[in-house]
Amino acid sequence: MTLLKTKHNRRSFLKVSSAAGGGLIIGFNWLVSCKSPADTDQLVSVPKEWFDVNAFIKIGDNGQVTIMSPNPEIGQNVKTAMPMIVAEELDVDWKNVVVEQAPLNTELFSRQLAGGSQSIRQGWQGLRMAGATARRMLLEAAAKDWDVPVGELTTSKGMISHTGSDKSISFGEVASKAAGMEVPEEIELKEVTNFSIIGTPTKNVDGRKIVTGQPLFGLDFKREGMLIAMIIHPPAFGMKLQEVNTEKAKSMPGIRDVFTVKTAPSEKQWSDINAFPELIAVVGESTWQVMKAKKALEASWEKETPMENSEDHDIALQKALDTPADQAERKDGDPDKVFANAAKTIEKVYSAPFLPHNTMEPMNFFAHVTADKAELIGPIQTPEFLRKSAADLLGIPEDKISVDMTRMGGGFGRRLYGNFGLEAAAISQKVKAPVKLIYTREDDMTQGTYRPAYKMRYRAALDENNNLVGFQVKGVGINEGPVFANRFPAGTTDNYLAENKAVESNVSTGAWRAPRSNFVAGAEQSFMDEVAEAAGKDPIDFRLELFEKAINNPVGEENDYEPERYAGVLKLIKEKSGWGKETPGVHRGVSAYFCHNSYVAQVVDVVVDSGKPKVQKVWCAVDCGIVVNPEGAKNQIEGGIIDGIGHAMYGAVTFTDGAPDQKNFDKYRLIRNSEAPVEIESFFVENNIDPTGLGEPSLPPIIAALANAMYKATGKRLYDQPFAQKDIVVG
Repeated sequence: MTLLKTKHNRRSFLKVSSAAGGGLIIGFNWLVSCKSPADTDQLVSVPKEWFDVNAFIKIGDNGQVTIMSPNPEIGQNVKTAMPMIVAEELDVDWKNVVVEQAPLNTELFSRQLAGGSQSIRQGWQGLRMAGATARRMLLEAAAKDWDVPVGELTTSKGMISHTGSDKSISFGEVASKAAGMEVPEEIELKEVTNFSIIGTPTKNVDGRKIVTGQPLFGLDFKREGMLIAMIIHPPAFGMKLQEVNTEKAKSMPGIRDVFTVKTAPSEKQWSDINAFPELIAVVGESTWQVMKAKKALEASWEKETPMENSEDHDIALQKALDTPADQAERKDGDPDKVFANAAKTIEKVYSAPFLPHNTMEPMNFFAHVTADKAELIGPIQTPEFLRKSAADLLGIPEDKISVDMTRMGGGFGRRLYGNFGLEAAAISQKVKAPVKLIYTREDDMTQGTYRPAYKMRYRAALDENNNLVGFQVKGVGINEGPVFANRFPAGTTDNYLAENKAVESNVSTGAWRAPRSNFVAGAEQSFMDEVAEAAGKDPIDFRLELFEKAINNPVGEENDYEPERYAGVLKLIKEKSGWGKETPGVHRGVSAYFCHNSYVAQVVDVVVDSGKPKVQKVWCAVDCGIVVNPEGAKNQIEGGIIDGIGHAMYGAVTFTDGAPDQKNFDKYRLIRNSEAPVEIESFFVENNIDPTGLGEPSLPPIIAALANAMYKATGKRLYDQPFAQKDIVVG
């Protein structure tokens, strides 16, 4: 076992007290997050007493274990994986574990958010320590009761046994006796080889509730006396409200009030993006009544800032790409000299459009604001940020505002920005009643925080032996350039230049699943394939040559990736996919990418169906450290791949005079079931490295693997997304 100093004594915990049944409560403010599962329908009995060992764990006298889940659940499966980590170190039987979603509580939990594929990688150590600490306290309680050394006791599946006798006792039986135990100053963590829960395929704890339609999501939430609210925002970015006639709408059946509301002051209170500062709110007794009144409103709008078209964005991006950067993000060697003397140079430009998030559950939130407190309930990735902003907006102290998180029907970065929660709060404060705000699909798609449009230029220099001797990359994007200067191919060539340049826009942009990487990987890895072809080398072997240099003779000291692990997933995918073996009618593409501290390599098999390329199979190799839940991990990989293929092929939002042209799914094309890969096969590198990100890394590389395979099928390179706009036909 691994011995750790907790660096915490009894005084350092926020909360130490007796529970109702004589148990112990200890708040771990140094932990990150946790969760757990078991089917409550199958529980034999309900505990009469509870032992609350810390902020995460309650143990009932019947052996039932409840593990709290502080982090938001958006389908990334942390509500199953995180409690598995706690349960592993606690050493309980997984079938006796249930989960409860914790409310926002910054005194007990740190970093209660979902974003950046960080929940497990940030919570790994703390979650293990939570379970191990509880286990140690139970052992000490039993040792004291039996008057034996703790070292003579062992645990297994919620039972404590004495090696020197036939004594045994369940966690539930000894739980209340641990109330007087000191919090241990040292704890032992299991060796990875002794894991029995971690690494075991485990079903989603909410799975049955989801498929049987039980209320889990924000849209499901109801409260007696609750009113329904909807909002009307300016029809275009660059416009503001001029005037509104509310009389007709107010006179309609079921309508309680119609008014304007401000929730996004000039300081951009709820996010770092642009926002519509003044909205019209319609409040009534039912969704249908409010929708009808919303349509009856008469409002006029005026131009405030330039209203851009998609053509304007593209021109601005190209101008920025052609304008020298203020300074290099990174420069190794003498790229200009190498390019001037190169035997061969390759230069290509890639582009991608704005993208909406299109979560299946549109934005919504419940709020009940009174004179001195507020209750907020709904789907939010950043509950702490929402509470801070709500406190400023409402004039109510943070400690008087509660935030409860529902399961989310998709997030992808959209629910990082809690404007919809603030809108609900402001509306509730105005009408002095509990309110649930609901966005329509059109509201959601036209008032989003879009993935920025990007352009990138890549240049490569080859010597007379077709070795890569120089590499240049420049990226431009709205609000920020997309280039990660210290990622591959940095470190693999002696002469390297990376540049970024930002472009301003009044369109709201923000995080979108795998920010920046969702474009960079497709461009970079498509270009690498083209460079490999120009060098006359196999695309996998070409990449492996570069990693060999990064391993044996790296350039620079600030490369963000580990070349051995990067090369490892390429070698694994080469082996598993049977790369190099030709199959008639099958066209293959490859890609590899590093993001969120994880490494992914993919091979795509494309076949031609009625003159059109179709993805037949995807092979995916992943190095994300220890895989906590293989079933959940596999689901994340497959979801990212399908999402990436769909948006690479069809995803785009265009603007005319500042207004999105695509307002619903009749104009916005999503991937269809018949277009998804027939088969996806995933392989995980086995190692003992702490877990890294998994919710996002499979999406970015699939775009290039697809483009490279389609090139093999059609003979045409793809530089601009969405690919389907080119009407790709074989022959």
